[in-house]
Order: sequence, then C-alpha cells, then structure tokens
Amino acid sequence: MLNATVEMIGRRLRVGLVGGGEGSLIGATHRIAMRLDDRYEIIAGVLSSNGEKAVELGRKLGIARPYASLSDMLNAERERQDPIDVVAIMTPNDSHVSSAIAALDAGFHVICDKPVANTLDDALALAQKVRESGRRFMVTYNYTGYPMVRQARAMIAAGVIGAPHLVEVRYAQGNLSSLVEHQPDLPVQLQWRLDPARGGAENLLLDIGTHAHHLATYVTGRPFETVFADMGPALKGRRFDDTAVILGRLAGDLRVSLSLTKAATGAPQVFGIEVYGEKGGLQWEQGLPNVLRHTRQGKPLEVYGRATEGLLPLASHSIHSPPHHPEGFREAFSSIYSDFADVLAAEIAGVAPPAVSLHYPGIQDGVDGLAWVEACARSRKEGGWAPLAKNPIAEAGP
Repeated sequence: MLNATVEMIGRRLRVGLVGGGEGSLIGATHRIAMRLDDRYEIIAGVLSSNGEKAVELGRKLGIARPYASLSDMLNAERERQDPIDVVAIMTPNDSHVSSAIAALDAGFHVICDKPVANTLDDALALAQKVRESGRRFMVTYNYTGYPMVRQARAMIAAGVIGAPHLVEVRYAQGNLSSLVEHQPDLPVQLQWRLDPARGGAENLLLDIGTHAHHLATYVTGRPFETVFADMGPALKGRRFDDTAVILGRLAGDLRVSLSLTKAATGAPQVFGIEVYGEKGGLQWEQGLPNVLRHTRQGKPLEVYGRATEGLLPLASHSIHSPPHHPEGFREAFSSIYSDFADVLAAEIAGVAPPAVSLHYPGIQDGVDGLAWVEACARSRKEGGWAPLAKNPIAEAGP
C-alpha cells in the first residue's frame, strides 16, 4: 500500500499519546495501529497520571519525548520547531473531554477513544470546541475499518440489496457473566468502567452500545430517529445494567434491533450486523471478519472476501495485507488511523484529501452516539419510545 501521508508531506505525522500505558486494555492496539501503515511516528506522550511513572513508562516504550503531564506536553510541543501534529487520547472516559479540549486549545488535532464523553451535554460542549478550533477530530470507532464492513456500506449505498427495511446488530461479551464486581482483585480496566463517576452512568451503552449504534448507522448510512430500550441486569444481585435489547427506527422508517450484553458466559466477543432489503441481505460478523455474505431470495449464497474481484473502492482501499492472507482487529483500527492521517497530511500540504479517506469517524459520530445513549436512558425511565435529539450539531469543525 502506498503511503499517501509521506508522499504528500515528506514525513510521518508526529503523535503525542495521552494514556494507554501500563494496565491499559487498548493502548498497545492503538500504538500498533498507528504504525501498521507507517503513517505515524510516536514521539511524545503522557502514559500515566503519575508524573514520575509517566516519564518512566514513556522511556521504556522508546518514546523520545516523555512528559509528566498533559499540560507539560502541550506547552513544550507547541514551542518546538518539530512539534507533534496530533494528540491521541486513550484514557478512561471521564478525562476524554478535558484532555481533548486542552489539546484543541493548544492548536493540535485530536484522536480520541470512544465514547467522546459520558454525557450528551459534555459531547456537545466538545463539539463546539472542535468547531471553534478548526482542528480535525477522530473518534476510534474501529469496527468500521474492516474492509468487509466498508464493502457492506458501499453495496447498500449502491442499491445492491435495494431499499433496506430491517437491521439487526448483536454484541455479546462474557466479562461480566459472574458477580466480578464483588471481587477484591477486580482488574483496573473494570474498576474504572464500573465506576459511574469514571465510566459513566450508562456503562453498558457507553462501552459496547455505542459501537453497535455506530456500526448500524455507518453500514446503512442512516441515523437513528427513535428508540425503545429494555435494559437491566441479567444476574441477580447486580445493581447495574449488563444487558439491553433496544428497538429503533432509522431515517426512512428503517426498523433496527440491537442486542447487547456483557453477561454471555464464555462468549468470544460476538459482534455482527445483518441488513435486509427488498432485493437481498448482507451479513457480517467479527468472528469471520474477512467474509461478507450476500443473500437473495431463491438464489445461491454469494460470499465476498478480501480476494474477491470487483470489490468496491471503499473496501479495497482498506486492505492492508495481500488479499489471500487474513486481517483482523488491529488492521481495522489501522484503517481509520490511516484515513485520518491522509486527511491531515492533505491539509498540511494544501491539497484535496483522498475521497475514500473521508470515512473516518468524526465528532458528529461521537455526539450521535451520546444522543442515542441519552434517548435509550430516557426510554427506560419513561417506559416508552424516545426520540433522539434532532441533529444535535451540524458537522462540527472541518
């Protein structure tokens, strides 16, 4: 794959990390995804809220400019002749907004892990800051980086299955299939996720629900308009939601159902989507990420893979390895990282960005996810259908 970023600006983008150090569930995946297509150079970072530990961890990871705090990094980098281009945030949820705003105020572009905030109001405040700053912002909804997910989106947009009328999404994990919250040695990743002050009051929806929401809206190209949510604990004695079934309507009166749980004992990260239209259906699951099934009434099953001839440009653009070799989770992460890099590089070079690279998830996607969470919580509280906030923001920022 050609490195469009280096071709446009003659170098890799310089990144400053925030979080993702020792004990991080996803930090290493972010770092590998940045480097996989050779578009980023990690040269600065704050890898812990403890200043001494942050510097020590940075040095252990070979980061040239480790800092003790975010303010130290931002202040120092903006005074350099070779400053970072972008700040990548992979901290617990409660610090996403403050870290992102600080980076935007300092003049840097931002990559932020999802969700962008724990509440819709905070997400809207961040979106306003993105708009005012004129900086680029990406949210790491990584599942939309899989080539076959992008093939599904492109096929639906091209009318291959006709007008969609039904969408089903399932996301099942097993990490809360027992009352682990009562254990004294609860892993750090679960400690903050299950703390409402840090992981948010609607942890299930914020953690895996927003991924399911984004997958449904990305593949169909249609936003949610209203939801009906049944949420609660599947395990007796649990005081927070671990399971939800959410019905909804997307734009155009497209029916959607989402099944979410963290209480599926032994579930090996089950995640997938099915979309059915007047001419056929498409099915994709993360367990077989390189396969997209195309079904048609009374006709043989058609299976698309990464080696299939005639893949649509959005899918072929996202392939990292030789087509007959499998790709997975990290490559999907890399797809959105690389798209964002190419758009930033085009901006630096003063040229138009590649059209296929504009599919990275932006601040609007982050806000839409929080609007969906807020509507689901309202539906549960009021016991009925709840509409989403109407277009909470126009696309904020460039």
